[in-house]
Parts: sequence; C-alpha cells; structure tokens
Amino acid sequence: MNKQSEINKKAWEYRAYEYWLKNDGLPEERAKIIMENPMARLKQHGKYFSNINGLKIANPCGSNGRRAVALALLGADVTIFDISEENKKYALELADCSQVKLDYIVSDLYDVDMNVYGNYFDMLYLEGGILHYFHDIDKFMETLFSMLKPNGKIILNDFHPFRKVMPINFFKSSVEDYFETNIHNSNVAYKDFLDKAENEEFPSCSVRLYNISEILNSMIKSGFTIKEFNEEPSWTNKKLPGEITVYAIKEEF
Repeated sequence: MNKQSEINKKAWEYRAYEYWLKNDGLPEERAKIIMENPMARLKQHGKYFSNINGLKIANPCGSNGRRAVALALLGADVTIFDISEENKKYALELADCSQVKLDYIVSDLYDVDMNVYGNYFDMLYLEGGILHYFHDIDKFMETLFSMLKPNGKIILNDFHPFRKVMPINFFKSSVEDYFETNIHNSNVAYKDFLDKAENEEFPSCSVRLYNISEILNSMIKSGFTIKEFNEEPSWTNKKLPGEITVYAIKEEF
C-alpha cells in the first residue's frame, strides 16, 4: 500500500460507521428502502443494469454498500473493493438485512490479486466520486481493465472535474488552475456532517483532482473503448455541471 493510500485508509476508518448510521440510518432501515425498488437506488445508471442476473460485478470503492446491495437484489454476484473496515461493517450489515450476499475485500485497489480477479468480472461500477483518491490514474485504469473479462463493461461515475475551479454540488472550488496536477490534503468527505467533539481532529485525505481529458485519455490508453460520455447537472444548481458518467467496454479483438 502506497503512502497516499495509507493516508486515505486512516481517514476513511475514522468514524465512518458512525456517519453512515447518522446519514443513512440503521442498516435494517436502509435495507427496507433499497428492497422496495433496488433499480431506483442506481439512479440514472439503472439503464446499464437492466439484465444482470448471474453476472459478476465489481464495485470498487463501494463504500457502505448501498449500490452493491441494489445490484445483488437484481441478481448480480457483487464484490466490493474498499479501503475501509468501517465501511465494510455497515455494508455487510446492510447486505444481511437485505437478505443478499456481498463479497467485501478490504484492500488498496492497486493491490488487487490478479491471479484471482484478472479477467474475472462482467461489469465494473464505480460511482460517488472516487478518482481523486488515486494519484496514478493510468495505473488505476490499467487495474480496472485487467479485472474485466473480454467484452466486459465499465460504468464510471464521478464528480465533474470543473469542481476544481467552480463550486458545484456541496464542494467549494479547491484550486484555481483547472490544469494543475498537484496532490493536495483534503477533508474526509463526511467530516462536516458529524458533530465535532471537543479537541477532536479528523485525519486528512490525500487527493489528486483530474480534468476531463486526463480521465478519458487514461481510459483510452488502458484499452477501453468509450461508448458514451454524459454530463449530469449539479445537485444544488441545475445550470451547472455536477457529475460525469463514462460507459466503456473492453473489446475482444
């Protein structure tokens, strides 16, 4: 595990389970919501998962399991790769309450065992804004490409890169140069949503913010064939971009 991953692991294992309980509720409460309509939990990405019964799907950085449980309820065999034991605890409790099974691997994605997971998955689903936690996007994309079977599909959803210089969603712009390539210290995503105990400090994350061309070119370089690129509006201002979604495949030649 590299230095950046060690920093982010420490951050995401600090009161994360407490946050999920506060934000999403008890696992049994959240499970009822997901079970009522699992497709709705996949938001605008549901169109990619209309027939996934029996498919092997990886959910890298799957966090507390909300999307993975929805996919499992739709019949997929789902594996989460995530760096946080606290996230795993909530996710497995959520899966148990939803009466589905998840495989949850606590690991740096860079360290995935390709003897086991190389050419293994039919689909990869990455969502919720995770790219900034990886400082080497080419290595990251190469890892994802290696995990997919030939003709496998990837759905990559992330925060719109314009957030580097523009306040969108709940994020303030963090740098002034859209094209800068530095690694920055940043707050863990849920810090401001928890009550602050006296003299208590949250560990910082280590992040690298990418622009659109870096993301798309890295996917192309790794071997993916991009089929769709979509921009979605901000949650807080529909006139501004908030997210991007890339749909691509690993073509068999």
